[in-house]
Amino acid sequence: MTSQPIRTAVAGFGLSGSVFHAPFIASNPAYELAVIATSDEARQTKAKERYPATQIVNTPQDILARADQLDLVVLGTPPATHFPLAKAALEAGLDVVVDKPFTVRSAEGEELIQLAAKLGRVLTVYQNRRWDGDSLTVKKLLDVGTLGTVTRFEVGMERWAPEIAKAWKASATAEDGGGVLFDLGTHVLDLTLRFFGPATVTFAEITARRPQESADDDVFLALQHESGVVSHVTINLNSHLHGPRFRVLGTEGGFVKFGTDPQEPYVLGGGLPTDAEYGVEPPENHGTFEANGQRTTIPTERGAYPEFYRVLAEKLDGGGTASALPVPVDPADSVAVLKLIEQARALA
Repeated sequence: MTSQPIRTAVAGFGLSGSVFHAPFIASNPAYELAVIATSDEARQTKAKERYPATQIVNTPQDILARADQLDLVVLGTPPATHFPLAKAALEAGLDVVVDKPFTVRSAEGEELIQLAAKLGRVLTVYQNRRWDGDSLTVKKLLDVGTLGTVTRFEVGMERWAPEIAKAWKASATAEDGGGVLFDLGTHVLDLTLRFFGPATVTFAEITARRPQESADDDVFLALQHESGVVSHVTINLNSHLHGPRFRVLGTEGGFVKFGTDPQEPYVLGGGLPTDAEYGVEPPENHGTFEANGQRTTIPTERGAYPEFYRVLAEKLDGGGTASALPVPVDPADSVAVLKLIEQARALA
């Protein structure tokens, strides 16, 4: 391990930068939160209050101008900017974390992977839902074979969001990376591939129901995995009554889990990733396993978003691309997700 912290810049201080990145970087001693870029005055004030030792700049370009003073940049900017900013950061000699969606087009993601390999830089994608407590619970059940041979996997992210919260989302089309399929959809598609391997989209409903929606806000996809599993994916911003987060059916039993992972609301409420209660879900929200008519409560694994930056620090401190250590998320996985989105749009 190196003795110097990883000098890190976060581009963007909306929900992504302020909740999913900065708190985890600042709480991990392997990193120095050196720079935050945001042009919004209220966000600048919030960033200065929370991280007084961090330099606040206006734009991602201000970060790139300081590349010789940095090691890593985290891109929490709108999707259409991910490709050009990641490309510029890699060419400036920085390692790069890109928030989801990785890019707007799969070909752009493939180009970034090739560029990172050519330049010897570390490139990864922030798919934090892999470390949701319920995702970790499903993975554990699959790993130990509790469900037997899985035949059907149902995963959903549903919300009631009649208003579009961010200005860029209100005007962004699917070509710009707008819409719920590029947003929440990249999370659930990543999980389907992670759990059950390569798949093809066999059916797609992609709809815009909110009057002001310029992309999509209600999506259902059916996937056929090479492993034989069928996945049903639901993403909806128009739901008063939410369906299960997970429903998994196998030859030895089924598992169902409702509710929302507590990590995002906990940090939004001012909690820290280092708190003892961080990531712990209350018992009333635990999932249910049923076999032969008998139901058992399955405690939810503790949520673990800090794992992303722990694994990344090991990779960077261990020698970067020269190290055999893995990145927290292989960007090729995110390209596979983008290809599923492209298949879905071609079918819809």
